[in-house]
Amino acid sequence: MMLTMVVDIDHLLATPIYDPLRCSIGFHPLHKLFPIIVYALACFIPKLRFIGIGLIIHMILDSIDCQLSNGIWFT
Repeated sequence: MMLTMVVDIDHLLATPIYDPLRCSIGFHPLHKLFPIIVYALACFIPKLRFIGIGLIIHMILDSIDCQLSNGIWFT
């Protein structure tokens, strides 16, 4: 599950790479709605279950970070 943190590689496509006021949910390509739906569906495929759960947990934590830092759940 810790390998699911590799999903943050899409942060390298942003300028600047790190912006403390930017919400990653809805901004970065692997943090948009369609990939999140794919991650949720992966939870139901036995061979991909742990990867899917790890990615969903990652997205939940990112959205909590958006709420705490910006007062919004996603952009």
